[in-house]
Amino acid sequence: MKIAFASTDGVHINEHFGWCKEFYLYELKDGKFEFVEILDSSKELQDEIDKLTYKIESIQKANIVCVAQIGPKASTMVKSANIYPLKSVNENEPIEKFLEILQNLINTNPPLWLKAILAKAV
Repeated sequence: MKIAFASTDGVHINEHFGWCKEFYLYELKDGKFEFVEILDSSKELQDEIDKLTYKIESIQKANIVCVAQIGPKASTMVKSANIYPLKSVNENEPIEKFLEILQNLINTNPPLWLKAILAKAV
């Protein structure tokens, strides 16, 4: 399972999906999360649909995208691309903390949406 984080600094979940210039990709390997790469999404496009399509193409490797904010149109488009959008609970939530919470969910009692993602990612 791979998760892309919308971040301005690679440490915190602090960027809006449509404004994000870099997504930080992590992968669940051998029961733990590892940083994989930075996904560039810095190309400037004027048309809103073109911009959102480009952002989604940038994170195509991910099963989940975690953002500070995401609009309803972007959320629908992300879901249509078989990527699950998540909004962080706290502003400027550390990526590492989010990964710990997610790991705990996986190891204890994952919700149905997470079970489905884990099954597809195998």
